Amino acid sequence: MLRYSLKCKGCGQVYESSYRNQLCGKCGSNLEVLYGNGKSFRINGYEFWDYIDYLPDGEYKRYSVGGTKLIDAGDGLQLKLETTNPTRSFKDRGSVIEVAKAKEYGYGELSCASTGNMAYSLSYYCSIEGLRIRVFISRDANRYKLDLIKETGAAKIVKVDGDFNLAMKNAEGYAKSEGAFASGDYCYRKEGQKTIAYEVAAQSKGFDNIIVPIGNATLISGIGKALAQMLSSGAVKRIPQIIGVQARGSAPVAKAFVTGSSPRYVRPNTIADAIAVGYPTFGEEALEAIRKTNGNVVTVTDSEMKAEQKLFLKEYGLLAEMSGVASIAAYRKLKLHGSRTVAIISGANLEESVEFGR
Repeated sequence: MLRYSLKCKGCGQVYESSYRNQLCGKCGSNLEVLYGNGKSFRINGYEFWDYIDYLPDGEYKRYSVGGTKLIDAGDGLQLKLETTNPTRSFKDRGSVIEVAKAKEYGYGELSCASTGNMAYSLSYYCSIEGLRIRVFISRDANRYKLDLIKETGAAKIVKVDGDFNLAMKNAEGYAKSEGAFASGDYCYRKEGQKTIAYEVAAQSKGFDNIIVPIGNATLISGIGKALAQMLSSGAVKRIPQIIGVQARGSAPVAKAFVTGSSPRYVRPNTIADAIAVGYPTFGEEALEAIRKTNGNVVTVTDSEMKAEQKLFLKEYGLLAEMSGVASIAAYRKLKLHGSRTVAIISGANLEESVEFGR
């Protein structure tokens, strides 16, 4: 594992790794994990814990996360099946890091905002570790996902009259006032989620594009960080284009990409709840990663994602939520057939409105 420091993305304040928070104590902005001179990166294997040497120094229990399959879908397309993680989404990669850090720093309670999957994942690991978590989530959230969160037994659910961004504001306020560990889409989660890129590099024989769903943009910014690390260390000779995909009804990053501006808040209008984020925390970092790789951002409709759900079940006998197959919808829309493309299938906690076989 690597020794590290934390740098504020807003005011530039630097903290030692012993700092017990993921938000700057000076200005409240997000922090970034910075590594000193450590090991030169090497592609070690196909499993999450094969890359523990490239994660923040800490005390981790080796839960069975990551190590997900990369399957050949034909015509150059490969699918990274994050749906086989313990809580059926890529969120587990970040949750095991965040929960370990919370415990290491002596917290008894975490606080998070979520559209569903992240809260389920964090609550699952909190229940194992004997920690509590307060979840702030929209009153309109998916009832199935709410039930999954409740079943962990670790969560107190607080429903808010608004979307993810309001929930996040409330979660951060609670953490500050009540002394809970602010968890969710922050720096430690980004470090855990970047391991998808390491695994794909080990599993594939090279790829030209990687398609990533964008909600709060933590995953795509983490992948960008990992690819840059592999390139600078010489572990790979070239990196793929990063292609982001958003629901057409919730596309602040796509709009910013087209206009050359910064992301601005849009009111989410999509039933793909896992990517229904009006103002992504890591939106600027997502744009930076996309632009540095000469990538792209594409939007897809709810109807297109629903169609992919049905086809995915028919072709592979597997369930995926709408955001989970947004990457395949983007692949078809961009007509990338024949190119070496990896599409991340991000989650499988289904929306209640989905009806198959009709």
